[in-house]
Order: sequence, then C-alpha cells, then structure tokens
Amino acid sequence: MAEESILIVEDEEKILRLLEIELGYEGYAIGKAMDGLDALELYRRQSWDLILLDVMIPGISGIELLRRIRTKDSYTSVILLTAKGSVEDKVSGLDLGANDYITKPFQMEELLARIRAVLRMKSSIPQPTEQQAEEDEWLIAGDLKLNEKTREVMRQAKEIELTPKEYDLLLYLLKNKRQVLNRDQILEAVWGYDYFGDTNVVDVYIRYIRKKVDYPFEHPLIHTVRGVGYVLKDAK
Repeated sequence: MAEESILIVEDEEKILRLLEIELGYEGYAIGKAMDGLDALELYRRQSWDLILLDVMIPGISGIELLRRIRTKDSYTSVILLTAKGSVEDKVSGLDLGANDYITKPFQMEELLARIRAVLRMKSSIPQPTEQQAEEDEWLIAGDLKLNEKTREVMRQAKEIELTPKEYDLLLYLLKNKRQVLNRDQILEAVWGYDYFGDTNVVDVYIRYIRKKVDYPFEHPLIHTVRGVGYVLKDAK
C-alpha cells in the first residue's frame, strides 16, 4: 500500500520543520511550501491526500489557495492552521470546503488525530475516475469549453486559437460566468493593478475574442451590458 502524502504549507520555518519531522516519523510522504504560490505549483504538479494549510502565508493567502483548489477539486482533504481567535478565517475556510481546522498553538497529538480522522473519512469517499477528473478540468458555458491545464479552447468541437492575453480574458469571463463585470474589474484581473493603460483595451480585446468565440457561431455567449461592462453566459 502506498504511503499517504501530505503537503505542508507553513511560512514559519520552525513549525514547518517540526511538522515535517513528526509527520515523516508517522510514515507520511511529505511535501512543503512556505508561500501560497509555491504551494499552488506543488498542488498542480502532483496529487496529495491531504494539505495542511496555514491561513496567514505570503504570496496568496491560505483562504485564497483553498478557494482555487476547491474550484475544481472537492476530493483532496484540507486542514487549516488558524491563529487563535480568527473566527472569520475558520468560517471562511469551512464555507470554502476545508475538512477541518486546528488553532495555533496546537498539541501534536491532537493534530495527528485530526489528520487520521480526515484521512479515514476520505478513504470512504470514492475517488474520481480519470474521466471525471479530466471533465472537472474544463470550464464550460453552453457549447464553449476551456481547459486550464492544457489551455485548450473548444466550441462545438472546433478548437479555437487564442493569444495569451485573449486566453486570460476568456478564462476570467468563464470563471465569473453570469456575473456582470465592469471594465475596471476586468482590467485589474487580466492586465494587473499596475497597468497604466485605459479601459479601452478591454473593449478592444473583447472584440478580438468575440471574433473567434462568438461570431462564427449562431448564439453569442459574450454580452455587452450597456453603461456597465460585459457578461459571459450560456446561450438560450
């Protein structure tokens, strides 16, 4: 039987080292990261049975990392490490799909017991099949599909080629499907907070992707909300 794997995400070096030693001694295969972006990369690179996730980490927060994981993965177990009294983080984490949390400072025996309990619960849940996992990686709106892992974009089984910025814009619209987004929101999300251009660039790129995603097909998916911005929604 393969050993169970745990990804430790913790920016305090002493705690990280302690967890690595103790969990390694218990027979778990260990991965470790000290910030949210490195953790996200490790998560994407391989599968983990459990992620031990500190909420207050640099890069992206533990809560944001959990949100990104749960957008397409409900199977990997997550235990949050939270500061004493951080009720908001606990509630946010549980609402986003954390399996459990433990408050710092914690007793190692209690943490090990919680890990065993979460992993026991996980073993009783059927693991997604390879086909289901592949399907879960597609963002879908009507007959439009985008795969984040392979960066494929398809509509009616026809592959659509996008530039990197066109892809980023379509990805953002798909992740916020049915939400009306104003130009400032789109500009900040796709071009970045430090982008000094004006919002006209949003209109230009919307026009670019419409030519590829909408105009060759019968039903448009990207709609203009006059005076506000844009929304992507399933064709009726």
